[in-house]
Formats: sequence, structure tokens, C-alpha cells
Amino acid sequence: MFGIDDVLRAFAADYYLIALVLAAFYLLAIVCALREIMISRTSQGSIAWLISLALLPFPTVFLYLIFGWKLFDDYATDRLKNGRAQRPLRAKDLALIDHEMGAQWPVLRSVSEVPFLAGNAVQLLIDGKATFDSIFDGISSAQSYLLVQFYIVRDDRLGQELAERLIERANAGVRVFLLYDDVGSNGMPKTFRHRLREAGVRVSGFNHRHKFLRLYGPTRINYRNHRKIVVADGKTAWVGGHNVGVEYLGEDPKFGHWRDTHVRVEGPAALACALLFREDWHWATGELLPANPLADVPTPGDNSVLVMGTGPADKLEECAIAFTDVIAQARERLWIVSPYFVPDTDVRTALYAAQLRGVDVRIMLPEKPDHLLVYLASIAHADAMVNHGIAMYRYTTGFLHQKVLLMDDKIASVGSVNFDNRSFAINFEITMWFVDPTSISEIESMLLRDFENCRRVGHDEVRTRPWTAHFAAQAAKLLSPVL
Repeated sequence: MFGIDDVLRAFAADYYLIALVLAAFYLLAIVCALREIMISRTSQGSIAWLISLALLPFPTVFLYLIFGWKLFDDYATDRLKNGRAQRPLRAKDLALIDHEMGAQWPVLRSVSEVPFLAGNAVQLLIDGKATFDSIFDGISSAQSYLLVQFYIVRDDRLGQELAERLIERANAGVRVFLLYDDVGSNGMPKTFRHRLREAGVRVSGFNHRHKFLRLYGPTRINYRNHRKIVVADGKTAWVGGHNVGVEYLGEDPKFGHWRDTHVRVEGPAALACALLFREDWHWATGELLPANPLADVPTPGDNSVLVMGTGPADKLEECAIAFTDVIAQARERLWIVSPYFVPDTDVRTALYAAQLRGVDVRIMLPEKPDHLLVYLASIAHADAMVNHGIAMYRYTTGFLHQKVLLMDDKIASVGSVNFDNRSFAINFEITMWFVDPTSISEIESMLLRDFENCRRVGHDEVRTRPWTAHFAAQAAKLLSPVL
């Protein structure tokens, strides 16, 4: 019979091993604590980490390595090698800098490390069919190279069509590069990649080269490349909220109509998108792609566009700084559309201040959830907005996934940034900012049509919400920093 004496003898036999394991956990906890103190950005978050590491080194050390440890110094170094600091100088050589817009928006210009570039033609693409018809036409007409980057690439009907078009261009002698995120595209089968590579398409996951990070470290789970970029020949670019999957065409019966927005930009701004892809490709593969000859960049329009790339390699939370600055300048209206709404304290404060200034602040969110925890947290934040007099709308015709901002008649943005801490501080993102009256008017008309398919969340709904739903939302809100 196996009794307590046997248990004690077994424990004593492994005592030194157990002591060694415990010592290792505490040592690692000390290393994590010291690093958190050195890189702390918010005292609240750091204090929470330090207390958890001291009281519960296991499993906190693993959680910290996943959610708290940033290892993107190499990316910042690669960015310098890729010449981001030289973008304004290169643009000046072609007299493409819009100095007037740069002076009006100094924070956006500084965050982007690239000026407003003039000479672009802009086309707003509403929903999946218009977006992928345009992208596929652009792919088919590429003559020199194609840069394709998505957070999610699925091996479904849409993914197969993308693969076929990329293979056709590769067979025609076009240099084709496909970059995907390891987390977002974790269901991509090896056969999908193998087929592309056999045809000469260069394919890589964002963390492919960083084995330790990919398997054990933060980027594998927490830090993701959320950008959606397609560039044809350095002359035309597509940026927005769509990924590659049939749900983005509205073919998922669970979500039905998928409301999303992309933009097609032809001109110098496309080159700025290509340079962002170049940085990501260098991080992913170690290969430095040649820069596009600036003399070949067309100027088919008269629109000024700012391309803003942000991510965890930034010295500051530059994405949050940029959006907070735009919110602070609103005087007449501020319309924000996002599938996820989990703002931090600074953004919430800026929104409250805008409402108190008399700004028409409207926030459009989906009625349907696709990520339950994020949806619950967004309910808590949205209820707080309603209680402060901000107009909250829920889109009821399918699932809302677009990421759009419109401020006064001065500026608008379309990109991959959600209104949450993950997009503002954790993920690699891209945003295009537009200042020309035509683009702003088109975005206004688009959003007015979207508001017609929304219901407004009233005070009565917030006040009478069941306590169980309120409790779940408040509990999920506690996880806001990592959602």
C-alpha cells in the first residue's frame, strides 16, 4: 500500500531538484522585475507586474515573458538601415513634400517619420468585393514587383485566388513577396506555402527568422504584425481593414455582411507603404530589399497623403500619441469607427474633453461580437462613454470591421488600427491620413450611410443592463491592456 511515508520519502529524494526549480523561478522573476522597473511606462501596470512576480513567480514569469517582455530593439535598428530617417530627404529631392500640411499636423508628421506626400490619386474601396477586385486587378497588372502583406491569410476560396494570381505573376517574371503574421495565419497549411514557393513566390511569416521569439517569446503570442499592405511596382498601394478570407467577402453565415473599408492610393504614398513592407521583410527574413527608384514614382493626382507605420519598436506609444492629438484638435465633429473599442485612460480623457467642448463625438461599434472578451470589455467602455454624453452606435447590418476616423472637415484616416491598447501599443499597424476635401467628403458620405444601419445606445439600455452582463463587462475591462 502506498502511504504518507512513501510520499514523504519521494519528496525528500527530489528535494534538491524542487529547491533548484523554485530558485530558478525566483531568479527569473527577479530578472523580469528589474527589467520592468527599467522600461516602465505606466506605474499602475508595472506595480501590478512587480506584485505578481513577488507573490506568484509561477506562473507570472511565463505571463510576463508573453505579455510584458518587448524584444524589438533589432527591428528599430533594421528600420534605420532601411532608411526611414532618409524618407523626408528623398521626398524633398522630388519636391513632393507638402510643407503646409506638415506644418498643420506636426505630431502626425513626427510620429510617421515621413512627410505628407503630394501628387496622389485616392480611391475609397467599400467592402470586400470592391477591395479584392481592385487588389486583384492591380496584382494582374504588376510588371516589376509585388509586395503583399496580411495579418490573416486563409487557405479558402479567396486565399486560393490570391495564390493563383501571385503564382501567375511570378511565372511572368515579376518578383513576388508574401508576408503573413504567424498568429493571425496560424491555420495556414504548409502545402499553401509550398505551392507558392515552388512557383518562385517569396513567402515568410513575420517571426520566421526569430526562432526563440516565435516559439517561446512575446511576439509569438502577444506582439503581432496587423498591417494589411499590397504594393504593385512601388506605384500603387492598397491599405485598410480587410484580410484574406471569405468572411471578408460576407460569405460567413455566422456574420453575414462584412462591413469593411480599404483605400487604393496611386502615387508617392505607395512608395512609403513599400518602405514599411521593406522594414517588416528585413525583420522577418534578414533580406534587405532594394529601394524603389524615386524617379519612377508617378504623381497622378493632387491629394496629400501621410503614411503612418507604428508598432512596439517605437520609442514611445506613437500611435496613441497621434490619435490623441487628432482628438484634441477636434472642434466640430469626431466620428470614430472600430470593431474593438478598449481605449486607455489618455484616450478616454481626450474623448470626454472633446464632448465637453461641444464636439459631435460619435463612436460606431459592431452589434455582433467576434471576440467575446474584447466585446465584453468594449461594452464597459462604451457604457462609460454614454454616461459622459458621447453618442455610441451599434452597427446592425452584419459585422463591422472597418477602422476609420473623421475629424471636422480637416482630416480622415483609414487603416488597420483598432481603438484599443493592442493596436496603439502592441501590434505593428499602418494608417493612411487624408486631408484633401474630396477624400474627406467621400468618407463622410460613407459613414453617414453606415450610421443609417446603426442603432444608438441610450441611457436606458445602460441603466437597465442585467447585473450579470455588467459584471462580466467590468471583469473583462480589467484585461484591457492586453486585449
